[in-house]
Formats: sequence, C-alpha cells, structure tokens
Amino acid sequence: MSVRSVLLFLFAMFSALMLGLAAGAVWMVLALYMRHPLPWLAVPIGALLAWTIRGAVHRAGVGAMLLAAGATGLAAIYVNMLIAGVRIAGNMGLGIVDALRTAGIGMLWQLARMALTPSDLIWTVLAMLLAAWLARGRRRQLR
Repeated sequence: MSVRSVLLFLFAMFSALMLGLAAGAVWMVLALYMRHPLPWLAVPIGALLAWTIRGAVHRAGVGAMLLAAGATGLAAIYVNMLIAGVRIAGNMGLGIVDALRTAGIGMLWQLARMALTPSDLIWTVLAMLLAAWLARGRRRQLR
C-alpha cells in the first residue's frame, strides 16, 4: 500500500465523518422544527450520505460501503446527543452551546442512550444497510 493511497483513505474517512456530523446537525434542526425525534429520517439521510460518499469521497466498493454505513450511524448518534443537549438547555435555561459544554460528551452519550427506543435502533440499522447497499456501486454487465 502506497503512502498516497493511505492518505487518500484517511481523507475519505475524515470527509465521511464530517458529512455524518453535518447530516446529524441538519437532522436535529428538522427534529426541533417538527417537535418530534423523527427516527425515520435516518433512511433518507443514509441514502444522501451514500450517494455523496460514493460520488465525491470514495469510489464505489467495500470502502465506500463502510464509510457510508459509518457516516449514517454517526449521524444517528450525533442527533441523539444533540437532542439530549437541547433538553438539558431547555430544562436548565441555558443556551445550547453552554449546555453542551457543561454536560460533556459522557453525559450526553448516557442521556442519548437512555432515550433510545427500539424503533430508533431499527430505523438506524435499516438506514445503515441501505447506505451500504447504495454505496456498493453497480455490477458491470458482461457483453
């Protein structure tokens, strides 16, 4: 494996992480606007992440499948942690940034885990599978 290919894969991983975090933030804005958690939104977000990763970040294949599924899972975790931060902010009369800083990652993770329902997990797993399937690419037909 050359240094160039390792650096390209590290950049693809970084890009997938940033795309997953951005998707989670957009998901949170939509959930706050609708005043519901919207766990089903994981499916269209997973599809968008898969198409973006396959088209702009990494060529279709196993690497793109793993990156798309990982980014989708990260978006689902991140939105739940952000919603936990919003709940803390609302209950304590803090701003969202102050609530996130005060709570810390550990507390946000625990609150997000406690708020998970079976439907959240089912939608997330379905979205990750769809993202992996969409990022795999098309099979070439023999002529």
